[in-house]
Amino acid sequence: MDSEALWLTLRLAVSTTTILLVIALPIAWWIASGHSAARALVQAVVALPLVLPPTVLGYYLLIALGPLTAPGRLLIRLFGHPFAFSFSGLLVGSILYSLPFAVQPLVAGFRAVDRSYLETAAGLGASPRKIFSSIVLPLSRAAILTSTVLAFTHTVGEFGVVLMLGGNIPGATRTLSISLYDQVQDFNYAAANRTALLLLVFSLAALLTIYLLPALRKTDGRQADIVR
Repeated sequence: MDSEALWLTLRLAVSTTTILLVIALPIAWWIASGHSAARALVQAVVALPLVLPPTVLGYYLLIALGPLTAPGRLLIRLFGHPFAFSFSGLLVGSILYSLPFAVQPLVAGFRAVDRSYLETAAGLGASPRKIFSSIVLPLSRAAILTSTVLAFTHTVGEFGVVLMLGGNIPGATRTLSISLYDQVQDFNYAAANRTALLLLVFSLAALLTIYLLPALRKTDGRQADIVR
């Protein structure tokens, strides 16, 4: 097992998921709050990584973050190094590539909230921020959990974007998925089996978390009703 790649992958996944939640919550709430051409356009842009080949996204980010473009040169002046072939570049690419996996479950969860609750709270004088924090977020716990797990898991399994944008630098940009590719290329199938099994078990555990927790909550609720 490539321990360097494992810790780098976990660091990237935690950083990406944390930033994505901060970004995705307001975007998803704005999209779910109405129907307009602007919202449809934003939703389409957010969902683009679902259908766009990862190498295409990685290529455009590689060009945009490099020294040949104005944004790339600005980033170099601000941070002292190019984002391409660095952990910072991987983080930017991961955020964009996993954005739909964070936003779409939240949009579905926010749209499922009963609007009568929001209207009643507004009629009682609650501010939009208070309504969002005290009503919408608690009623969307399952969607927030799904968003978090999918964003984290998707980041762990990234390959095309991280390879195009970060290359394959040990300890800097080599993630588990790239390490697995290298192990297969080197015919080191024993190590490849261990890496692949770890990713498989992790992915299955993440999906079980999404699917089992709502069922457990319902079971607990029924038991509580019986006790009462």
